[in-house]
Amino acid sequence: MPHMSRSSLQAPASVVMIRPHGFTPNAETRRDNHFQTTAPMNAATVAKAAHDEVTRVADALQAAGVQVHLFEDEGAETPDSVFPNNWFSTHSGGHVAVYPMYSANRRAERRPDVLEMLKQRYRVQDIIDYSGLEQDGLFLEGTGAMVIDHLERVAYAARSKRTSEILLERFCTHFSYEPVVFDAVDATGQPIYHTNVVMCIGTGFAMIGLDCIPDTARRHEVAERLRRGERDIIPLGHAQIAKFAGNAIELQGRDGLVLALSSRALRSLNGGQRTTLERHATLLPLDIPTIEHAGGSVRCMIAGLHLSARPLNS
Repeated sequence: MPHMSRSSLQAPASVVMIRPHGFTPNAETRRDNHFQTTAPMNAATVAKAAHDEVTRVADALQAAGVQVHLFEDEGAETPDSVFPNNWFSTHSGGHVAVYPMYSANRRAERRPDVLEMLKQRYRVQDIIDYSGLEQDGLFLEGTGAMVIDHLERVAYAARSKRTSEILLERFCTHFSYEPVVFDAVDATGQPIYHTNVVMCIGTGFAMIGLDCIPDTARRHEVAERLRRGERDIIPLGHAQIAKFAGNAIELQGRDGLVLALSSRALRSLNGGQRTTLERHATLLPLDIPTIEHAGGSVRCMIAGLHLSARPLNS
Protein backbone atom coordinates (compact mmCIF):
# COMPACT_ATOMS: atom_id res chain seq x y z
CA MET A 1 0.00 0.00 0.00
CA PRO A 2 1.43 3.45 -0.84
CA HIS A 3 2.61 5.48 2.13
CA MET A 4 0.21 8.32 2.94
CA SER A 5 1.91 11.69 2.54
CA ARG A 6 2.20 14.02 5.52
CA SER A 7 -0.36 16.32 3.95
CA SER A 8 -3.02 13.70 3.33
CA LEU A 9 -2.87 12.51 6.93
CA GLN A 10 -4.34 15.83 8.07
CA ALA A 11 -6.20 16.78 4.89
CA PRO A 12 -8.67 14.18 3.58
CA ALA A 13 -9.20 13.82 -0.17
CA SER A 14 -12.76 12.46 0.23
CA VAL A 15 -15.68 13.76 2.27
CA VAL A 16 -19.30 13.03 3.14
CA MET A 17 -21.92 15.76 2.88
CA ILE A 18 -25.68 15.74 3.48
CA ARG A 19 -28.02 17.81 1.28
CA PRO A 20 -31.12 18.77 3.30
CA HIS A 21 -34.53 19.22 1.71
CA GLY A 22 -36.23 20.55 4.86
CA PHE A 23 -33.43 22.61 6.43
CA THR A 24 -34.27 24.98 9.28
CA PRO A 25 -32.24 26.37 12.19
CA ASN A 26 -32.75 23.88 15.06
CA ALA A 27 -34.89 25.37 17.85
CA GLU A 28 -33.71 22.63 20.23
CA THR A 29 -30.01 23.55 19.96
CA ARG A 30 -30.46 27.32 20.25
CA ARG A 31 -30.22 27.16 24.06
CA ASP A 32 -26.47 26.52 24.00
CA ASN A 33 -25.47 27.49 20.44
CA HIS A 34 -25.15 31.26 20.59
CA PHE A 35 -23.92 31.34 16.98
CA GLN A 36 -27.46 30.60 15.76
CA THR A 37 -29.54 33.39 14.27
CA THR A 38 -32.99 33.61 12.74
CA ALA A 39 -33.15 33.44 8.95
CA PRO A 40 -35.24 36.40 7.67
CA MET A 41 -37.20 34.25 5.22
CA ASN A 42 -40.13 31.83 5.28
CA ALA A 43 -39.49 28.14 5.90
CA ALA A 44 -39.79 27.01 2.27
CA THR A 45 -37.41 29.73 1.08
CA VAL A 46 -34.88 28.85 3.80
CA ALA A 47 -35.04 25.15 2.90
CA LYS A 48 -34.56 25.83 -0.82
CA ALA A 49 -31.67 28.24 -0.19
CA ALA A 50 -29.85 25.74 2.07
CA HIS A 51 -30.36 22.93 -0.45
CA ASP A 52 -28.84 25.11 -3.17
CA GLU A 53 -25.94 26.18 -0.96
CA VAL A 54 -24.99 22.55 -0.27
CA THR A 55 -25.19 21.79 -3.99
CA ARG A 56 -22.83 24.66 -4.79
CA VAL A 57 -20.36 23.66 -2.03
CA ALA A 58 -20.29 20.04 -3.25
CA ASP A 59 -19.76 21.22 -6.85
CA ALA A 60 -16.94 23.58 -5.82
CA LEU A 61 -15.17 20.87 -3.81
CA GLN A 62 -15.44 18.40 -6.67
CA ALA A 63 -14.15 21.01 -9.11
CA ALA A 64 -11.09 21.36 -6.83
CA GLY A 65 -10.52 17.62 -7.00
CA VAL A 66 -12.06 16.58 -3.66
CA GLN A 67 -14.28 13.49 -3.85
CA VAL A 68 -17.71 14.24 -2.37
CA HIS A 69 -20.12 11.50 -1.29
CA LEU A 70 -23.38 13.46 -1.26
CA PHE A 71 -26.37 12.00 0.58
CA GLU A 72 -29.91 13.39 0.57
CA ASP A 73 -32.03 14.13 3.64
CA GLU A 74 -35.59 14.42 2.41
CA GLY A 75 -37.22 14.45 5.85
CA ALA A 76 -38.16 17.28 8.18
CA GLU A 77 -37.27 15.60 11.49
CA THR A 78 -33.51 16.30 11.37
CA PRO A 79 -32.99 20.06 10.99
CA ASP A 80 -29.21 19.84 11.62
CA SER A 81 -28.48 16.91 9.30
CA VAL A 82 -26.40 19.22 7.10
CA PHE A 83 -23.70 18.91 9.82
CA PRO A 84 -22.71 15.20 9.61
CA ASN A 85 -19.27 15.66 11.18
CA ASN A 86 -20.94 15.58 14.59
CA TRP A 87 -22.24 12.02 14.48
CA PHE A 88 -19.31 10.12 12.96
CA SER A 89 -15.59 10.43 12.33
CA THR A 90 -13.02 8.33 10.50
CA HIS A 91 -9.39 7.63 11.34
CA SER A 92 -6.37 6.15 9.60
CA GLY A 93 -6.01 2.40 9.98
CA GLY A 94 -9.66 1.84 9.05
CA HIS A 95 -11.33 3.08 12.25
CA VAL A 96 -14.74 4.76 12.46
CA ALA A 97 -16.45 6.26 15.52
CA VAL A 98 -20.18 6.94 15.94
CA TYR A 99 -21.11 9.50 18.58
CA PRO A 100 -23.80 10.31 21.18
CA MET A 101 -25.59 13.59 20.47
CA TYR A 102 -26.69 16.12 23.09
CA SER A 103 -29.97 17.20 21.46
CA ALA A 104 -32.57 14.45 21.15
CA ASN A 105 -33.67 15.57 17.69
CA ARG A 106 -30.11 15.22 16.37
CA ARG A 107 -29.88 11.51 17.19
CA ALA A 108 -31.86 10.52 14.10
CA GLU A 109 -29.08 12.03 11.94
CA ARG A 110 -27.04 8.83 12.33
CA ARG A 111 -27.47 6.93 9.07
CA PRO A 112 -26.74 3.24 8.43
CA ASP A 113 -26.53 3.94 4.68
CA VAL A 114 -23.56 6.29 5.22
CA LEU A 115 -21.75 3.67 7.31
CA GLU A 116 -22.58 1.01 4.71
CA MET A 117 -21.08 3.16 1.96
CA LEU A 118 -17.91 3.57 4.03
CA LYS A 119 -17.60 -0.20 4.41
CA GLN A 120 -18.17 -0.80 0.70
CA ARG A 121 -15.91 1.94 -0.68
CA TYR A 122 -13.18 2.13 1.98
CA ARG A 123 -11.15 -0.23 4.14
CA VAL A 124 -13.02 -0.19 7.45
CA GLN A 125 -11.57 -2.40 10.18
CA ASP A 126 -14.00 -1.49 12.95
CA ILE A 127 -16.80 0.87 13.94
CA ILE A 128 -16.83 1.90 17.60
CA ASP A 129 -20.33 3.09 18.48
CA TYR A 130 -20.54 5.34 21.53
CA SER A 131 -24.13 6.42 20.85
CA GLY A 132 -25.65 4.20 23.58
CA LEU A 133 -23.99 6.46 26.14
CA GLU A 134 -26.71 9.05 25.47
CA GLN A 135 -28.70 7.05 28.05
CA ASP A 136 -26.03 7.94 30.62
CA GLY A 137 -26.00 11.62 29.72
CA LEU A 138 -22.56 11.36 28.08
CA PHE A 139 -22.09 13.26 24.82
CA LEU A 140 -19.22 13.77 22.40
CA GLU A 141 -20.29 15.38 19.15
CA GLY A 142 -17.56 14.14 16.83
CA THR A 143 -15.25 16.59 15.13
CA GLY A 144 -17.45 19.41 16.33
CA ALA A 145 -16.60 18.58 19.94
CA MET A 146 -13.00 17.70 19.06
CA VAL A 147 -10.51 19.25 16.66
CA ILE A 148 -8.11 16.48 15.79
CA ASP A 149 -4.45 16.85 14.94
CA HIS A 150 -3.88 13.67 12.93
CA LEU A 151 -0.14 14.34 12.62
CA GLU A 152 0.62 14.91 16.30
CA ARG A 153 -2.17 12.55 17.52
CA VAL A 154 -3.86 15.20 19.67
CA ALA A 155 -7.60 15.76 20.25
CA TYR A 156 -8.33 19.35 21.30
CA ALA A 157 -11.65 19.84 23.09
CA ALA A 158 -13.42 22.80 24.64
CA ARG A 159 -15.61 21.85 27.60
CA SER A 160 -19.35 22.08 26.92
CA LYS A 161 -22.60 20.20 27.34
CA ARG A 162 -21.73 18.46 24.07
CA THR A 163 -18.27 17.30 25.16
CA SER A 164 -18.03 14.81 28.02
CA GLU A 165 -14.52 14.65 29.44
CA ILE A 166 -15.16 11.05 30.49
CA LEU A 167 -16.07 10.06 26.96
CA LEU A 168 -13.23 12.14 25.50
CA GLU A 169 -10.77 10.16 27.63
CA ARG A 170 -12.35 6.91 26.46
CA PHE A 171 -12.20 7.98 22.81
CA CYS A 172 -8.54 9.02 23.15
CA THR A 173 -7.68 5.67 24.73
CA HIS A 174 -9.43 3.72 21.95
CA PHE A 175 -8.01 5.80 19.10
CA SER A 176 -4.57 6.68 20.56
CA TYR A 177 -4.88 10.45 20.84
CA GLU A 178 -3.62 12.80 23.55
CA PRO A 179 -6.53 14.85 24.96
CA VAL A 180 -6.02 18.60 25.40
CA VAL A 181 -9.05 20.10 27.18
CA PHE A 182 -9.76 23.77 27.86
CA ASP A 183 -12.59 26.21 28.52
CA ALA A 184 -13.60 28.54 25.69
CA VAL A 185 -16.04 31.46 25.78
CA ASP A 186 -17.32 34.00 23.29
CA ALA A 187 -17.00 37.78 23.59
CA THR A 188 -19.92 37.89 26.06
CA GLY A 189 -18.46 35.16 28.28
CA GLN A 190 -20.87 32.43 27.11
CA PRO A 191 -19.33 28.94 26.74
CA ILE A 192 -18.68 28.06 23.09
CA TYR A 193 -20.73 25.03 22.08
CA HIS A 194 -18.25 23.30 19.75
CA THR A 195 -14.45 23.30 19.57
CA ASN A 196 -14.44 23.49 15.78
CA VAL A 197 -15.73 27.06 15.78
CA VAL A 198 -12.69 28.07 17.89
CA MET A 199 -9.91 26.39 15.92
CA CYS A 200 -8.85 24.77 12.66
CA ILE A 201 -5.72 22.64 12.25
CA GLY A 202 -4.11 22.25 8.85
CA THR A 203 -0.92 20.53 7.82
CA GLY A 204 1.32 23.57 8.20
CA PHE A 205 -0.86 26.03 10.13
CA ALA A 206 -3.38 26.30 12.94
CA MET A 207 -6.01 29.03 13.32
CA ILE A 208 -7.25 29.45 16.88
CA GLY A 209 -9.24 31.97 18.89
CA LEU A 210 -6.73 32.20 21.72
CA ASP A 211 -8.70 35.12 23.23
CA CYS A 212 -11.58 32.67 23.72
CA ILE A 213 -9.56 30.73 26.32
CA PRO A 214 -10.04 32.83 29.47
CA ASP A 215 -7.41 31.06 31.61
CA THR A 216 -4.10 32.68 30.65
CA ALA A 217 -1.95 29.73 31.69
CA ARG A 218 -4.15 27.28 29.78
CA ARG A 219 -4.12 29.55 26.73
CA HIS A 220 -0.32 29.44 26.68
CA GLU A 221 -0.32 25.65 27.15
CA VAL A 222 -2.69 25.11 24.22
CA ALA A 223 -0.68 27.44 21.97
CA GLU A 224 2.54 25.71 23.00
CA ARG A 225 1.10 22.27 22.21
CA LEU A 226 0.10 23.51 18.75
CA ARG A 227 3.57 24.95 18.16
CA ARG A 228 5.16 21.59 18.86
CA GLY A 229 3.69 20.52 15.53
CA GLU A 230 5.90 23.12 13.82
CA ARG A 231 2.92 25.00 12.42
CA ASP A 232 2.32 28.67 11.76
CA ILE A 233 -0.11 29.79 14.49
CA ILE A 234 -2.73 32.31 13.32
CA PRO A 235 -4.58 33.88 16.27
CA LEU A 236 -8.21 34.80 15.59
CA GLY A 237 -10.10 37.52 17.47
CA HIS A 238 -13.60 37.20 18.94
CA ALA A 239 -15.15 39.06 15.98
CA GLN A 240 -13.48 36.66 13.53
CA ILE A 241 -14.64 33.63 15.53
CA ALA A 242 -18.20 35.03 15.43
CA LYS A 243 -17.92 35.12 11.63
CA PHE A 244 -16.83 31.43 11.58
CA ALA A 245 -13.19 32.09 10.63
CA GLY A 246 -12.20 29.15 12.83
CA ASN A 247 -14.72 26.82 11.21
CA ALA A 248 -12.64 25.87 8.17
CA ILE A 249 -11.20 22.56 6.94
CA GLU A 250 -8.10 21.69 4.96
CA LEU A 251 -8.69 19.16 2.19
CA GLN A 252 -6.52 17.41 -0.38
CA GLY A 253 -7.42 18.71 -3.82
CA ARG A 254 -6.25 17.68 -7.27
CA ASP A 255 -3.48 20.28 -7.34
CA GLY A 256 -2.56 20.38 -3.65
CA LEU A 257 -4.04 21.47 -0.35
CA VAL A 258 -7.24 23.50 -0.27
CA LEU A 259 -8.69 25.41 2.69
CA ALA A 260 -12.50 25.37 2.51
CA LEU A 261 -14.14 28.18 4.49
CA SER A 262 -17.14 30.43 4.16
CA SER A 263 -17.02 33.66 2.19
CA ARG A 264 -18.00 35.47 5.38
CA ALA A 265 -15.12 33.84 7.25
CA LEU A 266 -12.62 34.81 4.54
CA ARG A 267 -13.82 38.43 4.55
CA SER A 268 -13.11 38.62 8.29
CA LEU A 269 -9.42 37.71 7.88
CA ASN A 270 -6.82 40.44 7.55
CA GLY A 271 -4.17 40.59 4.83
CA GLY A 272 -1.43 39.08 6.96
CA GLN A 273 -3.60 36.14 7.99
CA ARG A 274 -4.57 35.46 4.38
CA THR A 275 -0.95 35.63 3.25
CA THR A 276 0.09 33.11 5.90
CA LEU A 277 -2.73 30.74 4.95
CA GLU A 278 -1.94 31.05 1.24
CA ARG A 279 1.57 29.78 1.92
CA HIS A 280 0.02 26.49 2.95
CA ALA A 281 -3.18 26.04 0.93
CA THR A 282 -5.34 27.48 -1.83
CA LEU A 283 -8.22 29.39 -0.22
CA LEU A 284 -11.65 28.20 -1.36
CA PRO A 285 -14.37 30.58 -0.12
CA LEU A 286 -17.90 29.17 -0.17
CA ASP A 287 -21.08 31.23 0.11
CA ILE A 288 -23.42 29.64 2.70
CA PRO A 289 -25.29 32.48 4.48
CA THR A 290 -28.46 30.45 5.01
CA ILE A 291 -26.71 27.48 6.58
CA GLU A 292 -24.71 29.78 8.86
CA HIS A 293 -28.00 30.84 10.46
CA ALA A 294 -28.02 27.34 12.01
CA GLY A 295 -24.88 28.16 13.96
CA GLY A 296 -22.34 26.20 11.92
CA SER A 297 -20.27 26.83 8.83
CA VAL A 298 -18.18 25.00 6.23
CA ARG A 299 -16.24 22.75 8.63
CA CYS A 300 -19.46 21.53 10.22
CA MET A 301 -20.87 20.57 6.81
CA ILE A 302 -17.96 18.29 5.92
CA ALA A 303 -17.14 14.88 7.37
CA GLY A 304 -13.61 14.11 6.21
CA LEU A 305 -12.72 10.52 5.30
CA HIS A 306 -9.33 9.49 6.69
CA LEU A 307 -9.69 5.99 5.25
CA SER A 308 -7.96 4.08 2.46
CA ALA A 309 -10.15 3.54 -0.59
CA ARG A 310 -10.83 0.00 -1.72
CA PRO A 311 -9.80 -0.88 -5.28
CA LEU A 312 -12.80 -0.22 -7.50
CA ASN A 313 -12.98 -3.86 -8.61
CA SER A 314 -12.86 -5.34 -5.10
